[in-house]
Amino acid sequence: MILNSLLVLMGLGFTAATILAVASKILYVKEDPRIAQVEDVLPGVNCGGCGYAGCNGAANAVVEGKSGANVCVIGGIETAQAVGAVMGLEVLEMEPELAFRDCTGGERAEELFNYEGANNCRAQALLYDGAKTCPEGCLGLGTCVAVCPFDAIHMGPEGLPVVDPLACRACRKCVEACPRGVLSIVSMSAKLLHVEEVNDCLAPCQQKCPANINIPRYIEAANNGDYAGAVNIIRERNPLLLVCGRVCPRPCETVCRRTHVDEPVGINMIKRFVADWEMNNNLRLPIPCAKETGRRVAIIGGGPAGLSCANYLRRLGHSPTIIEAMPELGGQLRYGIPEYRLPKKDLAWEIQGILDLGVEVRTEQKLGTDFTINDLEEEGFEAFFMGIGAWASGTLRIDGEDAQGVLSGTEFLTAVGLGQTPSIGPKVIVVGGGNTAIDAARTSIRLGCDVTLLYRRTRDEMPANTEEIEGAADEGIKFVFLAAPTKVIIDDKGKATHLECIRMALGEPDESGRRRPVPVEGTEERYPVDTIISAIGQKPQLSCFYTDGEEQCNIDFTRWRTIDANPDTLQTSIPLVFAGGDAVSGPDLVISAVGAGRHAARSIHYLLTTGEIPMADNTMRDLIPYTLFKDVDGCKNKVRTEMPHNCTGEDRTTTFKEIEGCLNEEELRYETSRCLRCGLICYDRDVPLKNIFTNRVGEKVE
Repeated sequence: MILNSLLVLMGLGFTAATILAVASKILYVKEDPRIAQVEDVLPGVNCGGCGYAGCNGAANAVVEGKSGANVCVIGGIETAQAVGAVMGLEVLEMEPELAFRDCTGGERAEELFNYEGANNCRAQALLYDGAKTCPEGCLGLGTCVAVCPFDAIHMGPEGLPVVDPLACRACRKCVEACPRGVLSIVSMSAKLLHVEEVNDCLAPCQQKCPANINIPRYIEAANNGDYAGAVNIIRERNPLLLVCGRVCPRPCETVCRRTHVDEPVGINMIKRFVADWEMNNNLRLPIPCAKETGRRVAIIGGGPAGLSCANYLRRLGHSPTIIEAMPELGGQLRYGIPEYRLPKKDLAWEIQGILDLGVEVRTEQKLGTDFTINDLEEEGFEAFFMGIGAWASGTLRIDGEDAQGVLSGTEFLTAVGLGQTPSIGPKVIVVGGGNTAIDAARTSIRLGCDVTLLYRRTRDEMPANTEEIEGAADEGIKFVFLAAPTKVIIDDKGKATHLECIRMALGEPDESGRRRPVPVEGTEERYPVDTIISAIGQKPQLSCFYTDGEEQCNIDFTRWRTIDANPDTLQTSIPLVFAGGDAVSGPDLVISAVGAGRHAARSIHYLLTTGEIPMADNTMRDLIPYTLFKDVDGCKNKVRTEMPHNCTGEDRTTTFKEIEGCLNEEELRYETSRCLRCGLICYDRDVPLKNIFTNRVGEKVE
């Protein structure tokens, strides 16, 4: 019986072995030897950060083409190159990437209701979109912490995730886990290329800034004594911080939430402090640039738009060349803004920092005279940016305006900027109410002239910066409001002797929203004058697009005789030609030109590298309404710091010394402490509040 059983078992075993042997021949699948080779060069830690089941799973994914040579998130460039060698791929070094949190709310964000469910952000988001009042902010339950395989994230004391840059491997697991999108993986280039979206954490001041500088973030860095950090944050959006710290009219401050408590934060004062700190210490903080791409871009015009575009193209790895018609770079910054507002040595220092990145320059080369777009194409340039500014002056459209002694504001200021002494008489009348008119008037008084500024509306309607108008009045400039020129009276030698004007009355509002000036018949009056400076508007000089009367490139213009460019991409009717700054907008702010330069650089980068220019559907184009509330509770009054002055009296009106000074460190600390560190709707409070909110179920909670 036992023997029979053994024989049966042996028979069954032999039969099974035979079947398996035959099956192995029939069903045999040969494993790709590259899988083992790839697995051998991987670290072998089986961390799962790549998203696959250990290193063997990652190796299979690479061989099957489901992942690239950079599959391993902890191995770095050496591992990627080793994997590439196995697969026969060339691996180029990529910019470092890190997880980045775009939310500043945390504990400052009020709760809509009490949540007592699973301790998971994704679960809470399913219940009325989460308990936080901010519809975009962090829910604070730490789901990102739980999913990070490298312990690179922890919840900080403010109830927000904090990323450890040394531990983060940019595996994207935290990004995938966050239901609000407050975490992202970014590189230096990604930060430069990002266009602000409505779901970003954007304080009102950042929304209003034409360059979208992260103002709360750099103020916080300055408040912590991290001046270098503040400079670097500003430079992500503005390479001309020294300039803007002096001449920007601060549109950001008009929507500062602090205005609903007392006065806006001195945002520009803080920017100037950190910019001056870098220059005065001659630090030249390192500015990172991406790896060279070899793509050549011509920047036509070296003003703020062109300088900004060149800066960001270079930081993205391209090779820009600025071609400028004037002897030196700067555009209206150099030739239009007087020394007492913007010292030329400071401008030169800032421009040199941009050129040191590797930007080439050609000066005294004028488009349409010395070169054409076709010439540049033949030279090897692949894309073009037109930042030619608005150098042509508007005319008075009155009899005698061609007389000797009548100048345009740009002509006058450019001569002064070139170091020349304009031929003007002792009695000067400036016509206009904008910044160019004020600059011309204040420059004239420094040249020893008796100056009157003539404006057809009232002081309240003047478009010039309020501080500039007040400065002009302080310096003894006389104002004649509600008057418009009608005729220049000339002598027998063709020289202006008087300016005839007529009184005006304000009628109905015009397109600008200001009341239209209407002449009052029979009120003509003559003012004795030696020099008349007309500063009533500027526009782009479009003659550079024509050679011998013929258009040299088929570019479209608007009915206002500016370059027609797509408002999002700044691409013109010629696909490889982009334009920005005053050439597109007409006379505008320096910071607007800076923002346009970066946006154009972004578009050029994408067009050259991918063939298309992506724009998100939720791109922020206007202020976000729900962030503009006026009820700002729990904040104590703090008086705004006064801007110090470097000179007064005759020292101010007889020289071109810089007028405005810089805060000292004590004043800086105080002014930065006034910032509420606003997010979309959150902000810092000085005292704890106990507010009652209505939750989304309709119940009241404390």
